[in-house]
Amino acid sequence: MGMNILIIEDQAKLANFLKKTLQQSGYEVDVAADGQEGYDKIESNAYDLILLDLMLPKISGFDLIPRIRKSRPNVPIIAVTARASVEDRVQGLNLGCDDYLIKPFSLEELMARIKAQLRRGGPAPPDELRAADLVLDRLRRNVTRGGKTIELSNKEFFLLEYLLRNKNRIVTRDMIVEQVWESSFDNLTNVVDVYINYLRNKIDRDFEPPLIQTVRGKGYILCD
Repeated sequence: MGMNILIIEDQAKLANFLKKTLQQSGYEVDVAADGQEGYDKIESNAYDLILLDLMLPKISGFDLIPRIRKSRPNVPIIAVTARASVEDRVQGLNLGCDDYLIKPFSLEELMARIKAQLRRGGPAPPDELRAADLVLDRLRRNVTRGGKTIELSNKEFFLLEYLLRNKNRIVTRDMIVEQVWESSFDNLTNVVDVYINYLRNKIDRDFEPPLIQTVRGKGYILCD
């Protein structure tokens, strides 16, 4: 496959098991036992994906995510952790990780998530997406409404982009999880509601008309 994966995990037994499993699937794998070692490896090597425990010695996973995003903004990060609360998941995703897997997990689920993050392809959407006076510029990573710049986190930006690409169409929570978080599992669907509220507070609260609507029992729709 030619794909390089970094595992940052302080539980040696789990790290070695994951390394052997991924190597058997054709991946090149490095392991770091703490946050500092992981950061050093990231700075000196190119990785296609990072598996990141959040409860790490020296530098915690929560502190490491922004550092990774600063130096390697495009590498997918999957948090693999026992931190199972919605608040922890929202924090990890908001800091910049692309997926969140709770321990204990099935190996099949982990492999599916890795493959989802490494998938590429499909036609590129337009560089500029619009609805009413809302404008999302994909190249400049800029969002404005009524000419006013709106600051969004990475996941808020990707969620808004997905809603705009499906403007005037109902999208379910499962569809959002699959396309925005590139996953297909239920433990992120409640996080979708949190992020929809984030977007509403930023792009709808001080503007008229509201663009993001809830379709009871189905999902959400962004309309002109």
